[in-house]
Amino acid sequence: MSPSPRLTLRAPSLEATHAVAAALAALSRSGDVILLAGEMGAGKTAFAQGFGRALGVTEPITSPTFTLVHSYDTGGPTLHHADLYRLDHLAEVADLALGELAEFDGIVLVEWGDVVESSFGEHLVVRLELLDGDVDARRIVISPTGPTWARRWPELTQRLERP
Repeated sequence: MSPSPRLTLRAPSLEATHAVAAALAALSRSGDVILLAGEMGAGKTAFAQGFGRALGVTEPITSPTFTLVHSYDTGGPTLHHADLYRLDHLAEVADLALGELAEFDGIVLVEWGDVVESSFGEHLVVRLELLDGDVDARRIVISPTGPTWARRWPELTQRLERP
């Protein structure tokens, strides 16, 4: 069995992080679940902001830490932005029905989704990491699970590996 593909990028600025998010948004479609992982302050919400803007969201995109899910009209699939940080039990995650939001003409971004990754079917994980010595730079590691993203992987890799 071959290892899962993985793409590791360095984003030297907030604008570069938004550009990675925009490239990913351009290939996303209804039914996609994208898990955003990383420590507090790693840039998950900033990534979601770049992603949403690329889809056409014009209202401010904020962390849904207390409301758990924010939904945004994009003129296409609805963008659902979830934050699982405050949830303590897998049952609480199931109650959010994030998979169903994706199935009904939606794209779902899930901050802290990696902590319950096994509860999602096909998905993409975007891990953001702070880089020592540079407050603006991030390492972004992207890895797919399932055939849906595997089919789009070559195009995603090509878009993101351009200098």
